[in-house]
Amino acid sequence: MGEIIKKSSETTSIRVAGSPDEQHVTTVQSTFTKPQARLLHDPAVTFEEYHYYARRTREEEKNLEAPKLRWREIINGKTGKDAQQIDGGAEGKVPEVNFANEENRLQITDQEWTNASRAMRTASWGAAFYLITTDILGPYGVGFAMGTLGWGPGIALYTVFGFMAGYSGYLIWHVFLGLDSYEFPCRNYGDLAFRTWGTTARYVTNVMQALGLLLLLGQVTIQYGQNISQVSKFRLCYIICPLLFVLAGFFMTQIRTLKNYGLVANFAVWLNLLVIFITMGVMAHSPPNYAISVLGSAGGVVDPTTITPDAQGNYPPIIHYGGLPAANLEGSINGLLSGVLAYAGAQLFVEFLAEMKRPRDFLKAMWGAQFFIYSVYLIYGCYVYHFQGQYAYQISYQGVSIYGWQTVGNMISLIAALIAAGLYGNIGIKVFYNNILMDLFNAPPLITRRGKIFYASIVPVWWTIAFIIAAAIPDYFGFVSVISASMLLNLTYSLPPLFAVGYDMQKNAHRESEGEGFDPITGKVTRRGSTAQRWIRGFLSGGPLRVAQNVWHVIYFFASLSMCGLGMYAAVDG
Repeated sequence: MGEIIKKSSETTSIRVAGSPDEQHVTTVQSTFTKPQARLLHDPAVTFEEYHYYARRTREEEKNLEAPKLRWREIINGKTGKDAQQIDGGAEGKVPEVNFANEENRLQITDQEWTNASRAMRTASWGAAFYLITTDILGPYGVGFAMGTLGWGPGIALYTVFGFMAGYSGYLIWHVFLGLDSYEFPCRNYGDLAFRTWGTTARYVTNVMQALGLLLLLGQVTIQYGQNISQVSKFRLCYIICPLLFVLAGFFMTQIRTLKNYGLVANFAVWLNLLVIFITMGVMAHSPPNYAISVLGSAGGVVDPTTITPDAQGNYPPIIHYGGLPAANLEGSINGLLSGVLAYAGAQLFVEFLAEMKRPRDFLKAMWGAQFFIYSVYLIYGCYVYHFQGQYAYQISYQGVSIYGWQTVGNMISLIAALIAAGLYGNIGIKVFYNNILMDLFNAPPLITRRGKIFYASIVPVWWTIAFIIAAAIPDYFGFVSVISASMLLNLTYSLPPLFAVGYDMQKNAHRESEGEGFDPITGKVTRRGSTAQRWIRGFLSGGPLRVAQNVWHVIYFFASLSMCGLGMYAAVDG
């Protein structure tokens, strides 16, 4: 027996009697609306609909051949088979239509809609590996961080942060595979927030990511403005130094697709490794750069007396600490925040996944890149700390005492930094473009000619803001601490477990055997129980291991928030 308790043009709720616990069955009813007729971020699209199309897309991807990184095509600017034959034949062509405009979307076929999504998915897992390792700017600060933490805490915390950054990447991949589809593609980090926790979570995530990427771009501009300043022996006005870097960045960020970043990203990795090997050789055969230590060395943060010369101008000997160097906890936390910067790439993973032809392959790229980055960071950091101790400078290649080798390190790393900065600018602009210009102002997609023109016009504006940040805040160490604590830590460690909990609860609450789910023919979504009942059921479903996993993700989320608060206190006070 059933009693209809609510009925409208949109929903019908039925209370089923006959048992001690009355059961609510809710059927979301509407005339079926095709995905292309939906708003870009339509709150009316249910979790079940996203998940249905995601499963269908994953099944199709199983039969796709894994793409290869074609170096010759990138150099020559030619388009390969993956881009030419999206779906084979004439139907695989993507029309020059502004899909952001709802009226235009109503005129296109289902095939054209899904092909527009396929056209953006051409990157291989090899390209993703190179893109992740492009974010290898952190090694230059690891020796400094070790100097503020000591051997034991430094190695332990870098290991824990590295593993947890990889785990966060796994959670992002897990949620992405369950929510992304050709019909409803996930294009950026905020899409995961929207589909797991709603519109408000999307706004917060998008603001955090866009601001984080813009500040990162400013941080890179500060760092490499210092490069140019040191090369000029500080004869060039500082305001000119970041400006030169920004002007070069205008051209690098004109590369729009992440597939085309594959080759240059690979080049950046080897350039950074070259700088690492050069500085390791120089440090082993020359003293630290004592003169620069007062501007940003580990000793200057933890205990300034350890880098202060005596009356004769003799500097104290190199010292090392097994544990935390002193009672100055704030200095150690600020050093730890440099480690957060080292593993801050997780916020870019959705953008990498969105342009992969086979997103399932991403785990190979991610874990391989994380292990590579962790190994390079820790080996190099321990090496720098061993030879320079408390004099370890926050940018290691500027801490060598021979000017010629300083210049070599500055110039090689400058090229690699341009590539990484171009990547930050590329994704930051896409976040702004997809969520502000397309969503609110119906800007054309980036795959269209007008979209490409809009993108090119935004690049100089974005970099100009980065330049203003760099020119106004030359305190590199303090700036890194603030952005790491406020933005990067949350983007890498707080949000992934939050998204995972939201996704798993809604997924596990689904009871397909009881008739729940999305019907693609009618567009109906059937649910049993109230929202609170379903979420509690989803949290406690799947056996002890699944429940323990959900509890762990909640603990992980709040622990990350606590670290954010502690880090902000130390960064601001420092």
